[in-house]
Amino acid sequence: MSKKPLILVTNDDGITAPGIRALIEVMNELGEVVVVAPDSPQSGMGHAITINSTLFVEKVSVDKGEQDEYSCSGTPADCVKLAIKQILKRRPDLCVSGVNHGSNSSINVIYSGTMSAALEAGIEGIPAIGFSLLDYNWNADFEPSKPFIKTIVKNALKNGIPNGVVLNVNLPNLKEKDIKGIKVCRQAKANWEEEFDKRKNPQGRDYYWLTGKFVNLDQGEDTDEWALEHGYVSVVPVQFDLTAHHAIQNLNSWKLND
Repeated sequence: MSKKPLILVTNDDGITAPGIRALIEVMNELGEVVVVAPDSPQSGMGHAITINSTLFVEKVSVDKGEQDEYSCSGTPADCVKLAIKQILKRRPDLCVSGVNHGSNSSINVIYSGTMSAALEAGIEGIPAIGFSLLDYNWNADFEPSKPFIKTIVKNALKNGIPNGVVLNVNLPNLKEKDIKGIKVCRQAKANWEEEFDKRKNPQGRDYYWLTGKFVNLDQGEDTDEWALEHGYVSVVPVQFDLTAHHAIQNLNSWKLND
């Protein structure tokens, strides 16, 4: 009798977030689940790790289920590191991160704590997927996303994920019947046009609020932004090797050793 796959579940919105509770529910149908997630929201932390303070881990029970759960005082990347090195009794067969409350499509992958947790697992050689729903509401409805999450994870467990690759999955905020399917895409060329709203506190000291708008500069029909806009779940294979291989030949033409 073959043992169930071991699935590590984490996120950046915190261990009590509705998104991770929905993800845990789906993963319990597919394998043995261990949850290691931040004890408080860590959105936008990117790949930050804790090096100048202590880390605490506590075994918890947030709701009913077969999973073991641990809350961690650190970042999403810290959670994965601790899970692999200290908590899990064997290497997980898969790491899933999310479901994030809000989009991590296009350039957002750079800032995302959700995706950084998945990338940390990928760096360790563990197949990993980050899931995000295009709804920032804490009370977002994750039910329509569950069948698509289950399909993607079942395929990942069956077929494997290419070495050096992590999947960035974004789910449109639609009813299940209105989601047209799943598309494998490339990351759209897009960015944030940012501004800082300068204000004064009651003591007269200046402070700033980061504001801005997301601008899609890519008209391609093979991108994650296009897929999401047209009612598809987007799946982007992301690599953590940041080498710009196409630029090596050009740089080798420089007179660097003259």
